[in-house]
Amino acid sequence: MINATIVGLGWWGKNIADAVQGHSKKIRFVHGVTQELAATQEYAKIKGFKLSASLDEALADPAVQAVVLATPHSLHADQVVQVAKAGKAVFCEKPLSLTRADAERAVAATKAAKVPIGVGQNKRFWPSMVELRRVVASGALGRIMHVEGHYSNEHSSKFFAPWRDLPAETPGAGMTGTGIHILDAFANVAGPTEKITAQFISHTTGADPRDTVSVLFKFKNGISGFLGAVRASPIYFRVHVFGDEGSVEALGETQVVTRLKGGKTEVKDFPKIDSVLAEMDAFADAVAGVAPYPITTDEMVNTIASFEAVIRSISTSDSIRL
Repeated sequence: MINATIVGLGWWGKNIADAVQGHSKKIRFVHGVTQELAATQEYAKIKGFKLSASLDEALADPAVQAVVLATPHSLHADQVVQVAKAGKAVFCEKPLSLTRADAERAVAATKAAKVPIGVGQNKRFWPSMVELRRVVASGALGRIMHVEGHYSNEHSSKFFAPWRDLPAETPGAGMTGTGIHILDAFANVAGPTEKITAQFISHTTGADPRDTVSVLFKFKNGISGFLGAVRASPIYFRVHVFGDEGSVEALGETQVVTRLKGGKTEVKDFPKIDSVLAEMDAFADAVAGVAPYPITTDEMVNTIASFEAVIRSISTSDSIRL
């Protein structure tokens, strides 16, 4: 059993703690870090971990083997470096950072310290995405030529926090909340990006945003792609991979549609899982040395490189070459 600290106990930090405590057989939280000590005491008591107000205190706790970061985006890279220098494994919620340089710095720190790093991309663990990757790897689609992804979500309306409305924390609007998951899927299936052209359209501003992001991709291996994200629209998730012999489409968490030449179509539905628990168990396996974390550090960096290019393209209205 890996003993960990959860840093940040807002909406998503509590989601992680709820998924882990009493459910995982591989990892548990023994320490929590929050700036809202008084308001969080009862929650921590129920979950069975102690609280402190600083990451330094948690890192000084000899019982802590790993640190899970659920903090504002701009803090991630520096906190990953701090944790790695303390010799502890680190799991960072998405996005790993807001720039490629910071992602590379964070990854380099974990490699120098020889500690595992995990990143919070729980959609990787959805049964639909596991099956999509299996079909792609099987070669049944032939030569991969094109990828598409769309992820819209109304969580921006339901779980608003003031820091999430700051341009410095959430550049590109829905890119940090939803689009980043599609970028992770692209990094895994299509590899590094060569060129990105993005557009952003805003309909309102404030605590209940209405905006869209649309992105065209050219990948270094010649694959093309595009991404869409709509904040405040009801949840919809799709990743679609096209080859010259067929295509495979992940729809939501549990459904996959495979279409092959000759009109053969197969629809598979899988049981739903707790994907947050699955990614935390995978991180625990990496800490224990059982298996590497299933998202490689190259994929982590490539995801953030694409993210940064999307933001630059939106701000300049130009295509960005990576």
